[in-house]
Amino acid sequence: MREHEGLTDGPDITALLVAARAGDPTARDALFPAVYRDLERIAMAQVRGSATLEPRGLVHELYLRLSRAPLEAKDRGHFFATAALAMRQILVDRARKRQTQKRGGEHQDRVTLSGLAHSDDSGVDLIAVDRALAKLEALSPRQARVVELRCLLGLTAEETAEALGVSERTVHGEWRLARAWLSRELAAEAADGAEP
Repeated sequence: MREHEGLTDGPDITALLVAARAGDPTARDALFPAVYRDLERIAMAQVRGSATLEPRGLVHELYLRLSRAPLEAKDRGHFFATAALAMRQILVDRARKRQTQKRGGEHQDRVTLSGLAHSDDSGVDLIAVDRALAKLEALSPRQARVVELRCLLGLTAEETAEALGVSERTVHGEWRLARAWLSRELAAEAADGAEP
């Protein structure tokens, strides 16, 4: 995968990942500082529109999760994809916790997802997005993966095609179908939630 928006170049990160997976504690300790800025950029994209967590806070919470789990990422691309998904899960977990605490309240975590936000740019409900992506994953795993790579990692169509091993034309088609399906799904959920 080529460098995207200043993401750290691949070989050094991949070498650190390989060494860390082999049990080298020095490599594991060096990994997080080496990818910190890239994780912060991914976090900025994920918390855009949410007033409940700053990008650095999200990165630090991610680090705590990663430091407690075995490192399974095979290469740089896999690491960043896994990190982006983990960040989304952290945000969803926090939103669900707040929703449980404020049952019946008006507060909802809203996020803007590149290419998915409504035209009024007010964003979409994070928990609704998570449910919709889970449904899409069951219907079309590749479309769900395209959405994750495009929205969560901010990859271009070309980079997404490379990551998935498909043509750019396929990515454009899957992206168009996934966006249409998610827009309908999120609109239906919003309408259901608005009914008394």
